Amino acid sequence: MDTAHRTLRPRSSTPSWAVVLLLCLITAACGPAASVGSDEGGPATGDEAASGEIRMARATWDTGFMQAYIYHDLLEELGFDVSNPADATLDPNVFYPALGQGEYDLWANGWFPLHDIYLERELFSGEQNPEPISPVGTQVAGGALQGYLVDKQTADELSLTSMADFTNADVARTFDEDGDGMADLIGCNEGWGCNTQISEHIDRLAWGTNVEQVVGNYSDLITEVQSSVEAGEPVLFYTWTPNWTVDVLAPGEDVVWLESPALPDDEGVTTAEGLEGCAADADACDLGWVVNDIRAVANDDFLAANPVAEALLEAVQIPLDDIAQQNAEMNAAGDSYTEADIAQDAADWIEANRDTVDGWLEQARAASG
Repeated sequence: MDTAHRTLRPRSSTPSWAVVLLLCLITAACGPAASVGSDEGGPATGDEAASGEIRMARATWDTGFMQAYIYHDLLEELGFDVSNPADATLDPNVFYPALGQGEYDLWANGWFPLHDIYLERELFSGEQNPEPISPVGTQVAGGALQGYLVDKQTADELSLTSMADFTNADVARTFDEDGDGMADLIGCNEGWGCNTQISEHIDRLAWGTNVEQVVGNYSDLITEVQSSVEAGEPVLFYTWTPNWTVDVLAPGEDVVWLESPALPDDEGVTTAEGLEGCAADADACDLGWVVNDIRAVANDDFLAANPVAEALLEAVQIPLDDIAQQNAEMNAAGDSYTEADIAQDAADWIEANRDTVDGWLEQARAASG
């Protein structure tokens, strides 16, 4: 079955705050680059364990921007000269090949196993060749959930609990916006790993026969999803956590998570225990997506040459609740939230967790031998 796929062109109306922020980061068109890091804290003179330049990148989803700055600032405390990750805001399908070629040294926004597909590249012979890149440490263990949701009103009216319900053509037509008889699933940006995974679900799972993925700028699409929910209109969409979408569209109140069959060859846990807003009302909600770890990813040559940096990447852990809180505050502030605000969030987080952070830095400095 060919993957159903529809690209939604941006509307001419003013975009959401997140779209504006994202465009600013990519084009650097919103003024001078923000000062990164903080003048407070950091090692005393002569305490640096490392030196040299580090070329950082970051992903295009704004839910990971603060974490990138946290890594940036900590590496600078160790004595590295680190590029502003906002200057290289990239989709995964662009970043990972560039990382393998040594154009960048690392980023903080790896999702595994979702990003496993980028750890190898296909040769002309058809063989898979490992890229010289490695995930390092575990920033957030098992905290990255993904899945499909519908507005609660329609779920209640049609008794929807699972994506398997979309094998019913009548159900699918309820979510058809363009008149082709297929349910429109609001999906991911072209170039994101979730875009590829959704397409694979549509290709290989029975419910995909009646569903097509709508592709566009995710923040813009979710703004339209929010409008649909508020208007009482049926809507089907993908999201992940941590993400501000589940703050503005509360699972269990505005929307519900649908269970979904997993792909037969998926390895790993696909159930979320005690998930708020699971339509199936189950203690363990099977979302059909393997629960992901968020991890830094670095070039192997860089890691070999910089054991201090590697030790820091191994040590850093950021609580999921802290990420979710920052995401919610960023979203609530709307257009007024700037790049400098995000950088300050990272600096504030570091100072609020100084005792823990100093332990990471001490561990990293010890790796200098």
